[in-house]
Amino acid sequence: MNLEDAILTVFILMAALLYSSVGHGGASGYLAAMALLGIAPDVMRPTALALNILVSAVATVKYLRVGAFSWHLFWPFALASMPFAYLGGALTLPGHVYKPLVGVVLIYAAWRSFYSAHRISDLVGHRPHLSILLVAGACLGFLSGLTGVGGGIFLSPLLLLFRWASVKVISGIAAAFILVNSIAGFLGVITSSPALPTALPYWAVAAVLGGFVGAEFGSKRLGNPTIQKLLAVVLVVAGAKMIATA
Repeated sequence: MNLEDAILTVFILMAALLYSSVGHGGASGYLAAMALLGIAPDVMRPTALALNILVSAVATVKYLRVGAFSWHLFWPFALASMPFAYLGGALTLPGHVYKPLVGVVLIYAAWRSFYSAHRISDLVGHRPHLSILLVAGACLGFLSGLTGVGGGIFLSPLLLLFRWASVKVISGIAAAFILVNSIAGFLGVITSSPALPTALPYWAVAAVLGGFVGAEFGSKRLGNPTIQKLLAVVLVVAGAKMIATA
């Protein structure tokens, strides 16, 4: 393993730890780290989805064990999102389109990370109509597969905005949503036989370790606001680089 791979392993460990603490798989963090180190776009998406599967699986189990989950909210999102995540994953965008698209997603993720570092109300409103959940799930699933993120950075704000669940339950729903979408998206991506990096096993171990620690902490407490703000800075820099090099 060369120096670049070793540095990326550390970044992946840190991203997995932080993201799993709020029920996320960490794909936007992995994409940001790979963007900063100049990893090729055709490697970024399958790698981020593969790591996402591992971390979100750990997070899902952790949140389920403490009862932070809502099946009634989860299943419509998942049912509609999975086929569209597969479709998005099966599509291959040219580099000059994929890079700015991911750049925008990373900058959006930075804003969400900074915003969520502040206290958010835990009041819960009324459950939305089934059709709204299905349409939202389909849109989020397609974007997830297309960009290589699991969709948690889009789903969590939606649930928080309309107060459809408590903060901790949202983290549990997001973890499971990311898991099923990452699997579907990855299956779509591998239809084009992408090249996977040789260092992926090392990154996988780092992701699982970070995901285990982060999910254990996050299922009992909320993440550290200062760390989330620092992460936002990294995401902005990586997103700007993706857009500038498109």
